[in-house]
Amino acid sequence: MIDGALPYLRCPICTQPLHRADWALRCPRGHSFDMARQGYADLSAGRLPHSGDTAEMVADRADFLAAGHYDFIGEALTPYASDGLVVDAGVGTGSYLARVLDAAPGAVGLGLDVSKPALRRAARAHPRAAAVLADLWRLLPVADASAALILNVFAPRNGAEFHRVLRADGVLLVVTPAPNHLRELIDAHGLIGVDPDKEARLQETLAAHFTAGPGKLHERRLHLTAAEARTLIGMTPSAHHVPVADLPTTEVTVTAAVHVTPFERR
Repeated sequence: MIDGALPYLRCPICTQPLHRADWALRCPRGHSFDMARQGYADLSAGRLPHSGDTAEMVADRADFLAAGHYDFIGEALTPYASDGLVVDAGVGTGSYLARVLDAAPGAVGLGLDVSKPALRRAARAHPRAAAVLADLWRLLPVADASAALILNVFAPRNGAEFHRVLRADGVLLVVTPAPNHLRELIDAHGLIGVDPDKEARLQETLAAHFTAGPGKLHERRLHLTAAEARTLIGMTPSAHHVPVADLPTTEVTVTAAVHVTPFERR
């Protein structure tokens, strides 16, 4: 629901507080932003260079997550659950945000994404979650020092804006793929691989604003049917590059491996 997060939202044009007027959000200076009937608010101010994940990718992600294959990632996030505002930067379907909100009864969730198909799902992922259309690379429509926790799962990272939005005692929790993540599918089908220097680059991009805490590697062996493997590929950027004829037709065992790293403000 957008109302729970409304005190933390700001006009993307003038940064003034917003109030709700039926199916719109408005600021004291007269800027107005529509709310979609599916429940999410458009605070992009019309400035979106790309549209994010397609409806097909989002549907595949929803199916794959619903089957529980990535539950271990959600479980790794819940120890950081905190009352207050939880911002999920790159919320996708809202699955991970919902897991964290379930673990923190006093928390309010705010999911940001550029994908409208994803936001339609995120808006109804949890009774205490709001969903907002916004570009992570621009000024986030969120008040200064308002977030107790920022989740960033397989999504772009805007260090300066995360620093501005996060409370002094807050945590930025970043999930990135390990070098061997989905290695079996990558090798067999020519999927987009994981940059072996990804973890080092993560530290570099956030170093000006954050100090990394002790991270942890979480790894599982997933036993997938051919259909599940196709769904997994379909929810990744590789879906744009792999012909359907080349997708798995037999059961496969796949390594899922991610780094979960907490960061504190400098």
